Amino acid sequence: MLEMIDVSKRFGSTHALRGVDLILRPGEVHALVGENGAGKSTLMKILSGAERPDGGSMLLSSKPYKPSGPLDARRLGVAMIYQELTLAPHLSVEANILLGQEPASWGFRKPGEGRRRVREALALLGHSEIQPDSPISRLSPALQQVVEIARAMLLDVRVLVLDEPTSSLTHADVQRLFALVRRLRDRGVSIVYISHFLEEVKQVADRFTVLRDGRSAGGGPVAESKAEHIIEMMVGRRLAEQFPRVVHSIGPPVLQLDGLKGEKEPRGVSLTLRKGEILGIAGIVGAGRTELLRAVFGLDPVRSGRVMVLTHEGQKPGSSPRYRIEQGLGFLSEDRKREGLALIQSIADNLTYSRLRPYSRYGWLNLFRRSVAVREWLQRLRVRCRGPGQPVGQLSGGNQQKVAFGRLLHQEADVLLLDEPTKGVDVGSKAEIYQMIGELAARGKAILFVSSYLPELLGVCDTLAVMARGRISRVRPVGEWTAEQIMAHATGDVCEMPSTK
Repeated sequence: MLEMIDVSKRFGSTHALRGVDLILRPGEVHALVGENGAGKSTLMKILSGAERPDGGSMLLSSKPYKPSGPLDARRLGVAMIYQELTLAPHLSVEANILLGQEPASWGFRKPGEGRRRVREALALLGHSEIQPDSPISRLSPALQQVVEIARAMLLDVRVLVLDEPTSSLTHADVQRLFALVRRLRDRGVSIVYISHFLEEVKQVADRFTVLRDGRSAGGGPVAESKAEHIIEMMVGRRLAEQFPRVVHSIGPPVLQLDGLKGEKEPRGVSLTLRKGEILGIAGIVGAGRTELLRAVFGLDPVRSGRVMVLTHEGQKPGSSPRYRIEQGLGFLSEDRKREGLALIQSIADNLTYSRLRPYSRYGWLNLFRRSVAVREWLQRLRVRCRGPGQPVGQLSGGNQQKVAFGRLLHQEADVLLLDEPTKGVDVGSKAEIYQMIGELAARGKAILFVSSYLPELLGVCDTLAVMARGRISRVRPVGEWTAEQIMAHATGDVCEMPSTK
């Protein structure tokens, strides 16, 4: 169906792709895996017409394929669904699906024909329940993704690229997406599936290709390859442990929540976080985990209850983010693009914004001293970049996450509130972040760790609690939990949530 042969691409002095090959067969799901910055996105942008290659050739159904842009690629049967969905939230489902391809005759639109096509596309994907006149903003992330795919189906798609399609989906929605992928595969659609989750690759893909440093590092049938072997190809070395454990001890309480209630969520959460403890919070999307961390940090209003930082009991009361930072709290947002980072600002700015005191004197900022310090941090964090002055928005997703995480380390926070800290991060970088979290605990830092990825909660945390509908279960040692028990609590099948007055 598709051949990409010896494809290369440069951005200035950076070699994004160095002679990459990719062969895609008719009606197969082909996983494209690799670390952040390996070249996956660049290769797929070339395939979808968003970028032009500097060298190499492409064949689609044995014919030369040179799209002039994304619209031309779609007309030729190649569509890409990006991790950040490209929908207009204020428009209807129908308007989004037909956008740029509305049926018309002699310059007049044919609304009846358009609606018929929309309904057919949604029915083909097994989602006839989606109403064409529903605003996109009212749909769940999973259904918004279906709308994106339906838009591609209108143009008789032959090759569909899915870029990290499960990053914002619940477990149930992930399974529905896999069923949809299989349905498309059975209709002869060839699918390129980009993911950092190798368990997903094992579940849904037929073959895989690994990219490393802009080159093809290997590949083959998924069924014949072990996850450890794929990881070694991705990182170029043996990964000693997927979830490295650093020896640390747990001390006295440093943060206590007493009946904390927000506008909607959380709903009466009480827990104690201790020095050197990694406390994981599990739950499904909408359980109130993010709202809990935002309320603790002062980003969302608190209706009742108390947040007590026990190392700063003598301070005057306050609850603003500035005050929480002064108390030693650091917050890592799950949405790094909209609120976790200032994308148009430099790496140096983003890394040091919450603690500029070491580089300032009499109100003046010593940029040279800060630049030297930032370079040391970038080396420690293994951030791939041109230097401290590069806008952080130009980095790959994983490197952006490292900068966001690095800001908390630079801030020297005593209590770290981590909301999905490894979201969109490759396997090798995840292991590095787990290592850093363990080292921070060994230094006495207290960590509240929210994640939708159960293996990392079970592999990294000391203790664990589960949130559902804004309430939290009893905190128990992580060894007392199983994945099945966590999901039972998260979906409400087990009622162990403390009562609230």
